[in-house]
Amino acid sequence: MRAPISVIIPTLNAVDALPGCLGALMEGLDAGLIREVIVSDGGSRDATGATAQAWGAEVLHGPASRGGQLRRGCAAAKGDWLLILHADTQLGEGWPKAVRPHLEGELAGWFRLSFAGGGLAAALVAAWANLRSRFGLPYGDQGLLIPRRLYDVVGGYCDQPLMEDVALARTLRGKLTGLPATAITSAEKYRTQGWMRRGTRNLWTLARYFAGASPEQLAARYDRPTQS
Repeated sequence: MRAPISVIIPTLNAVDALPGCLGALMEGLDAGLIREVIVSDGGSRDATGATAQAWGAEVLHGPASRGGQLRRGCAAAKGDWLLILHADTQLGEGWPKAVRPHLEGELAGWFRLSFAGGGLAAALVAAWANLRSRFGLPYGDQGLLIPRRLYDVVGGYCDQPLMEDVALARTLRGKLTGLPATAITSAEKYRTQGWMRRGTRNLWTLARYFAGASPEQLAARYDRPTQS
C-alpha cells in the first residue's frame, strides 16, 4: 500500500529555510505517511533546487507566482492527500500521530500556528491567526492537509501572486477543520518590519482583497522578495 501524502512546497530563494522544513517531514516518512515531496520553485537564484534534490525532493520550475507554483505542484502530485507547506514552516514534533486519524475523513485540515522564538507579540499574533482559522480562514503559513478529491472538486489553487491561500479557503467553507498539531513558522518578517506594522499591513491587504482589489494590484505593493 502506497503512502497517502504528497507534500508540496512553493519556494523562491529559500535555501536557508528549506532544510528545517524538510527535516521536520522525516517523522512522516518514517511513519509511512509521505509518498513524495514536491518543491515547486519560482526561479530561485540560490541553491534552493539543489538543496531540495539533496533531500530527495522532486523539483518543478516555473514562473514566480505562489498560486501558480502550488497549482503546478498539486497537478504533479500522485498522493491521495496533499500537504501544502511554506518553506519557512516546520511541523511540530509528533505531527504524524495527530494527522493519521484525519486521513480517515474527507475534510481539509489546518495546523495550529506558532512562531519560532516565541514572545508575547508572537503569541498574540498566533492566537489571532488560530481564532481566524476557526471561522474558516487559515493562511498558508499554517499548512493545509487536503484530500486530493476535495481539492479537485473545489478547483484547487488559483494562479495568482497573492491571496491564493485565502481564495482556496473561501471555496472550502464548511469543509475545514483544525488539526491537533502545530505549524511553527519563522517570525523574521515580523521582527524585521515590526509585529504591529506587519499585522496591520496583513489585515489591510486582506480587507482590500475582500473589497475587490486584484491579487496583482496587491502584490505590486506587498514586499515579498522570497516565498519561504
